[in-house]
Amino acid sequence: MDVTDLAYDVRSVVPGALFFCVLGERADGHDFAAEAVDRGAGALVVERPLDLRVPQLVVASSRAAMAVAADEFFERPTEELLLAGVTGTNGKTTTAFLLHSIFEAAGMSPGLIGTIESRVGGKARPAVRTTPEAIDLQRLFRTMLAAGDRSCAMEATSHGSELGRLERVRFKAVAFTNLTQDHLDFHGSMERYYEAKRRLFTEHEPAPAAAINVGDEWGRRLADELSRLGRAPLVTYGLTDDADIREHSFTTGLKGRFNTENILAAVAVAQLLGIPEAAVQEGVEHVSGVPGRFEAVDERQPFTVLVDYAHTPDSLANVLRAARELTRGRLICAFGCGGDRDRGKRPEMGRIATALADVAIVTSDNPRSEDPLTIIEEILEGAGPGAEVEPDRRIAIAKALGMARAGDVVVIAGKGHEQGQEFADRKIPFDDREVAREALREVWAPA
Repeated sequence: MDVTDLAYDVRSVVPGALFFCVLGERADGHDFAAEAVDRGAGALVVERPLDLRVPQLVVASSRAAMAVAADEFFERPTEELLLAGVTGTNGKTTTAFLLHSIFEAAGMSPGLIGTIESRVGGKARPAVRTTPEAIDLQRLFRTMLAAGDRSCAMEATSHGSELGRLERVRFKAVAFTNLTQDHLDFHGSMERYYEAKRRLFTEHEPAPAAAINVGDEWGRRLADELSRLGRAPLVTYGLTDDADIREHSFTTGLKGRFNTENILAAVAVAQLLGIPEAAVQEGVEHVSGVPGRFEAVDERQPFTVLVDYAHTPDSLANVLRAARELTRGRLICAFGCGGDRDRGKRPEMGRIATALADVAIVTSDNPRSEDPLTIIEEILEGAGPGAEVEPDRRIAIAKALGMARAGDVVVIAGKGHEQGQEFADRKIPFDDREVAREALREVWAPA
């Protein structure tokens, strides 16, 4: 038979498609195979034979087979597309934006794949997930090539690595930013979380050149292990004396020590790829900010308001320390923790917020299927005395802004660029930046 397309979601099946019965967190693709056949699927990839009168390829893992098939079906796009990856707990989005800008300055016609958006042929597309499923990802690479892109900066997540979405993806270079507590609900331990990141450097063929932050303890371990393997070029970077790349002179609108590390990461990757210094400088200086990353909200109020995606202990600490450097007054922080995610980080984030901010307001993030008040209680287990509680995020943001005075800094942390708030039974439109603007206009609207 002629395979016309590949699908793992029954809703996207077209006549002649090869349908992959993938076992997911909430559903088993085998249960939808009959519907896929009714919609025109010509054959199935299954992990167990089904009582359906179509050809079936029985494999050990439909998900693993999907990655191989997608690469072949879309004619191995990453053999043509120069691909740079960024992996780590924090800093992926900003570093990918910086690399995209550097590639653009170097005339490399770049695409972008990340948390906030994808860019194909110079046009932005909303991101569904940071690392798409293998079929979607390989299709996107082929679409980039058809649109004239010749390079791509991509966020490479541990989920994408662990779930095989990144198999058959040929990275030219990969940056490792850091590893801090997150996603332990998925990985189970920091060691397994690390292994998911490490796999990108050790199990991909050809082995990518590596840019490693040795200012991070896990990064130092990775650099040592890669040095012993000697599989590919390695450049270290970081705010430490023994890093290969530790300082550069740039004019940048990006603030904070953590953004210095992100810039060094992009510089290190650019060096590995042989990009001229002039293009590196132009690319870095062109990035004045990244949506939802230490993003200022200005309605002519006499204090600073910053919205940031910080949703891990380390990223929250980094943002609050950077914000402290900007204030001559108080530091006020409104934050929460997401539901159905690593519960172990909640008390630690409570401890950090109350230790580093003068006022900490604990609120809801994306509760998802969990009770918002239960999440808040777990945050408060680690919080110091004086933490304030307001479960309604809109009211909490207005409260933080309402108590701010001239010279203060208000940090609204956790959701960054996100456009909605997820509850057990609904998802409502919600953008921290717009909510903050609305509250500021009510109080500080010019006469």
